[in-house]
Amino acid sequence: MGSSASAQAEPDWLVERRRKGASLAQELALPDQKAKGWEFTDLSGLDLDSYEPAADGAAKLPEPPGEAIALSLGDAVVRHPELVRSHLGSMVPAEDPFVARNEAGWRTGAIVYVPSGLRLEEPIEIESVQRGDGEALNWRTLIVLEEGAEAEIWERYGSSSDDLDSLFNGVVELSVGAGASLRYVCRQELSPRSWVFATQRAEIGRDASLEWLALGFGSARGKVRMETKLAGRGSSAKVTGAYAGAGSQHLDFDTTQEHAAPNTTSDLAFRGVLAERATAVWRGMIRVDPGAQQTDAFQENRNLLLSHEAHADAIPGLEIEANDVRCTHAAAVAQVDREQLHYLRAHGLAEPDAKRLIIDGFLQELVERAPEGPVREALSSALEDRLAEILGASA
Repeated sequence: MGSSASAQAEPDWLVERRRKGASLAQELALPDQKAKGWEFTDLSGLDLDSYEPAADGAAKLPEPPGEAIALSLGDAVVRHPELVRSHLGSMVPAEDPFVARNEAGWRTGAIVYVPSGLRLEEPIEIESVQRGDGEALNWRTLIVLEEGAEAEIWERYGSSSDDLDSLFNGVVELSVGAGASLRYVCRQELSPRSWVFATQRAEIGRDASLEWLALGFGSARGKVRMETKLAGRGSSAKVTGAYAGAGSQHLDFDTTQEHAAPNTTSDLAFRGVLAERATAVWRGMIRVDPGAQQTDAFQENRNLLLSHEAHADAIPGLEIEANDVRCTHAAAVAQVDREQLHYLRAHGLAEPDAKRLIIDGFLQELVERAPEGPVREALSSALEDRLAEILGASA
């Protein structure tokens, strides 16, 4: 992959942004459990200074497809400086401790830019692999679709070894222009000894659509924040999340569906499977801004616990400042149904097979939310592989 931005002199505007990020990173304390949204995720064991900055994250990007741009972010700073300057940081809050550290410290990342009216025939794949033990990797992704463009982008975060004690701090910005259509798949499979923090935000223009699929399988603890802003009239978003944990993993997802314009639609569903002593928290907020009439928003989170030590918290929320809306939510946490298990065993299935059948049924609705074809097949396969791991661990 191409060189990082640090390989040559950076433009003044980027140097200044890094300086501001570093200054904010020094000023902003990490959130404690008294901070809203962090009640269930304890950062007291995190010593940021104990992690050395990663020089690079081994990454993979394809060749630029036609008129579109698909590059390392460092190369794009050199080759397309105004494009990067105008979009980078435009969608995420600067005064956030994790964003500030990313702003100051990113050395590698990816940009995908699709100009107006262009439809990419093949998915673009991005991969970041953390290789250094005791290192902090600040990874940055910027995806911009101009008016009427269409693209499918798959991104994966991984570690070179399950033994890595590392920190991953990612920032993702998704800009979906008027009438554009983006399908974005993000798969997190970091080492089970690592910290993960991700600040991911999408802005969707008039009559545009976003389909966002998030998979959370790795890391020891941290938080992934996913915000979708329906900024243009008639825009829509479908967000699907799946997570599966074992051992002492703690998985934390914080989602926001912000309806900032009239006649917008959002549909969010997350499901989790937890084994052994694994824990998870999902906090979801539907926010309807003043004037965003005829909003239609839905969110749900359901968790299946495979042991009595596993635990999940599901916290849906609504903030509605318009009066012509339809907003609904649902949340549930349950153990494997003993009656279902008994019924299946009475019909000749061994307990492991019966339990697997119940779990498959629990996840099937989620799989069917994905469009038929490669995305659905990839989701089904990823869940199957991960379930084999956690069921083996809890056997």
